[in-house]
Amino acid sequence: MTKHKIYSMSFASVYPHYITKAEKKGRTKEEVDEIIRWHTGLSQAQLEEHLEEKTDFETFFEEAPELHPSRKLIKGVVCGVRVEDIEEPIMQEIRYLDKMVDELAKGKAMEKILRG
Repeated sequence: MTKHKIYSMSFASVYPHYITKAEKKGRTKEEVDEIIRWHTGLSQAQLEEHLEEKTDFETFFEEAPELHPSRKLIKGVVCGVRVEDIEEPIMQEIRYLDKMVDELAKGKAMEKILRG
């Protein structure tokens, strides 16, 4: 089976788009980082290391210390696809992150984004 192109893209190449999307709606880089750390279990230093090393998406999620169990509560549509119905694990993780950044940009409270 052919892997999706996004799997080999560097996380660092998409990260600025997450920040821009959030900041355009009055949210912050720190909030985006908090979402990423919550989702992956990474520390801020580990996140920055992945950005510096230009880790690809597949490796980024495969090496995540602890994917948050509550991420499975994320529901909704991203790019026309329901995130809860995605069968490929790495693609689902990518779309979970996309969905949380979308929620941030739409003004949702952090507690709700982080399924608190």
